Amino acid sequence: MKENKETNKETKGNTSQGMRVIHGDNSEPDNSTGRCLAFAEAARQLGMAARGQGLTVPSFRSPPREVGRRRTLARHSDGSVTVAVMVRNRHWVAVLADMIEGVVVANQMAGIAAEALRDQLWEALEGESAQREAA
Repeated sequence: MKENKETNKETKGNTSQGMRVIHGDNSEPDNSTGRCLAFAEAARQLGMAARGQGLTVPSFRSPPREVGRRRTLARHSDGSVTVAVMVRNRHWVAVLADMIEGVVVANQMAGIAAEALRDQLWEALEGESAQREAA
């Protein structure tokens, strides 16, 4: 997603004064606003996929509170789990992989079950991407 600051320019027949215009393209997000939106959408898709299988759905946040960490997981006394992932200055696929691994670890899965879950979560993310491209 690309964000441009428009000042006194006409864009597709509309005058935008001081308005931020976000251009959607399906390439890797390259700015903080686009990354935040993409991170939220990925968290939503992963949550729906995990919930559909009756699994624990962690909450996601960024960045991790521990400086220098790319991914952390916190288990809370109420049974909830928070996965924190570093988004800034990382390849988007690495961010998604950390989010997926967070769901796997939150559900304490290992072995073949963990592999199958990873595959299903990747498919859930790819399915949403394909739906956006078709629209």
